[in-house]
Amino acid sequence: MRRLITLLPVGLFLVVAAYFAWSLRPGYDPHELPSAMIDQEAPAFDLAALSGSGHLARDGLKGGPVVINFFASWCVPCRVEHPLLMHLAEQGKVQLYGIAYKDKPEDSSRLLAQMGDPYKAIGVDQDGRTGLDFGVYGVPETYVLDAAGHIRKRFVGPLTVAVVDKELLPLLRQLGGL
Repeated sequence: MRRLITLLPVGLFLVVAAYFAWSLRPGYDPHELPSAMIDQEAPAFDLAALSGSGHLARDGLKGGPVVINFFASWCVPCRVEHPLLMHLAEQGKVQLYGIAYKDKPEDSSRLLAQMGDPYKAIGVDQDGRTGLDFGVYGVPETYVLDAAGHIRKRFVGPLTVAVVDKELLPLLRQLGGL
């Protein structure tokens, strides 16, 4: 028993050292939240449009690479990334769609009236079910879908100029969207 108590700290040290060694492996990014949805078909959804009588549905987005951005009026980081989304929309290079996540439609509309509307269409996910199906961790989150409707990349948190230039635009070029 005494020997076991003596070896316990050594064993604990080895477990912790192995964890840190594993975390330092090449290509591991501790800030990236993995998604089981990568390379899978995007979940089916059919959401009421934020404005008008239309809708936003997964099947309507097939045919070309698209970017889906989950946002909310109450989300401060969403407001931070919004000017970058406006810039992308003004360039016309990105097919950008929005999903108002767990937000009142009137609040989402007010946000877009104040800051501009970068989206080709916006669906309302007031109960959060579509976000849950996508695996949304928190807003903003951005997903890139290929022409067949498969998720190719997930960006957690607000997009930055560096992320757009180094990851988003090159991926869209690779998928034939630019």
